[in-house]
Amino acid sequence: MKYWKITLQLVVLLAIGLYLFPLLRERVAFAGNRPATHQAAPNFTLSGLTGNRVDLGDYRGKVVLVNFFASWCPPCRMEIPGFQRTFAAYQRQGFTVIGLALDDVPPGFVQKMGMTYPLALATDHVIDAYGNVSSIPVSFLVGKDGRIIKKVMGLYSETSLRNDVERALSGRI
Repeated sequence: MKYWKITLQLVVLLAIGLYLFPLLRERVAFAGNRPATHQAAPNFTLSGLTGNRVDLGDYRGKVVLVNFFASWCPPCRMEIPGFQRTFAAYQRQGFTVIGLALDDVPPGFVQKMGMTYPLALATDHVIDAYGNVSSIPVSFLVGKDGRIIKKVMGLYSETSLRNDVERALSGRI
């Protein structure tokens, strides 16, 4: 009787292991593909929300904030005005923001939020390339050399962004 119980327990554990192994293997393998600071930012070329083309490579030599957002996300909406003010203040010095929407942006949203920086709809490929973005907002500050300087998950305050942009433009980070 004991032998039968032990065998059943081993079979159940084996079944659970066989079920979970592919999931865990995929997760561990994917974790290695996430961009880390000081690694090259994954390049992308996307159709912009206003019909233009948005290509990260076009901004080589500039400091770029790549921001993943959604129009329905309250923290995303909270940080957009600070992004816009920082963009306006530092654009001439070589800074830009690229907003990558994870949802279909409703008509009038861009104008209502006063967004004048480049915007595009993120594709699954870009979402995966940036580490399978699953929580928003998330932002990547990219240096003039095309490498990720900083990753911010959650709200990126205007004060922190301005400090980081000034340091990046001056080459201190």
